[in-house]
Amino acid sequence: MLFMFVALTACSGETEPSSTTETSTQTNESVKAPTTENEETSETTRPQTESFDLMTGEGNSSQTATLHQGEGFSLYVFEKFSFDAAKGRLSLISNPDYYVDIEPLPSDYDLEKLKTTGQEDLEKFGAVTDYSGELIEHPLGFAELYLQASGEKGINDYMVWKSEKGDAFLFRLHNPKGEEASDFAGPVLVSLSTVQGE
Repeated sequence: MLFMFVALTACSGETEPSSTTETSTQTNESVKAPTTENEETSETTRPQTESFDLMTGEGNSSQTATLHQGEGFSLYVFEKFSFDAAKGRLSLISNPDYYVDIEPLPSDYDLEKLKTTGQEDLEKFGAVTDYSGELIEHPLGFAELYLQASGEKGINDYMVWKSEKGDAFLFRLHNPKGEEASDFAGPVLVSLSTVQGE
């Protein structure tokens, strides 16, 4: 399984998330005002910002991410990324060709049907490898379905993942080969590990 994570970050230089993505303890959180009809209730239960440890070429680095609201979910987004809530797309600001699409799944989703669709989608990018199950030293920890296609142009992933609350999501990740790969691969996986349903 370690090979899978190496493959995922193969075109990412030396940047990869640390095996522990512990959030900083926030001891002096301010009390937020009661929500109105136009506010997401998650804003009262999740801090507006969190700090995460990322392993970079210079060593371990603590970086702050800001809470963003999507359609039916929220996640933490790092400074170099933008999030399109309407599309559910998290992308690198400097190069939007590096992106991941996030889609909440219904409670009665068909895993086998998703697997077939994922294999068909990824075949155009190269040979498809199945890394489903426990993900060693990986921010996501476990994925019910983890298909990956690696080719000359980069890496594409198709993942079905559940949050700690039990909400299921589909992640379609596009990580081309290029200079920005190292800025994308590590932080985006940490962001995905913070996705939580509303």
